[in-house]
Amino acid sequence: MIEISGLTKRYGDVVVVDGLSFEVRPGRVTGFLGPNGAGKSTTMRILLGLARASSGSATIDGQLYSELREPLRQVGALLEATPVQRGRTAYRHLLALAQTHGIAASRVEEVLDLVGLTSVAGRSSAEFSLGMRQRLGVAAVLLGEPSTLVLDEPANGLDPAGVHWLRNLLRDQAAEGRTVFVSSHLISEMALTADQLVVVGRGRLLADLPIAELTSGHASLEEAYLQLTGDSVEFSGGAR
Repeated sequence: MIEISGLTKRYGDVVVVDGLSFEVRPGRVTGFLGPNGAGKSTTMRILLGLARASSGSATIDGQLYSELREPLRQVGALLEATPVQRGRTAYRHLLALAQTHGIAASRVEEVLDLVGLTSVAGRSSAEFSLGMRQRLGVAAVLLGEPSTLVLDEPANGLDPAGVHWLRNLLRDQAAEGRTVFVSSHLISEMALTADQLVVVGRGRLLADLPIAELTSGHASLEEAYLQLTGDSVEFSGGAR
């Protein structure tokens, strides 16, 4: 389980995350929504030990990420298209990760098949499109068969077939009892993927509800989201 408790992050006088508290439980997909600048990526970076909280905490199974003994086996994380050593193939990239974490080489072939990259596993990743790099990133997420998945905008660069594949993959992972925490700006996709939604604006919690409750009384999740976040949008165009 992921637990965010009283989390605050300041950069000088700017408060990016403001007393944020919520839980992400196993067995369901929890979507993380909010306008640009809402603090979503910062929250995920703090959770994964890439930034330090000003106050409060962000833990995974009661531990800070830095305290995890086998992080790749406990948490699979994707914050951006996977950086890969230039010229290294997809297979070699995953094999290096596996070897440094005591994971069998056979698992590399399994995850390449899971993400649909088996046919290009021997190609240099420098030739990959953004969507292919995203799939490679998801392969790295799954490599250690972790119990917790944390993904920031994983559908970025994927075509419609890829988005459909990702949706089913995330739901399957949750059905197997894993904790799945995913941020996205694709509201319509979150309506099809998530069971629970955490919505933030200006660094503060706006909602933490099952998707059915959040959309109750609204024509769509988009309508509910826009109404909820209307006062939290940093930049907006004129009315049309």
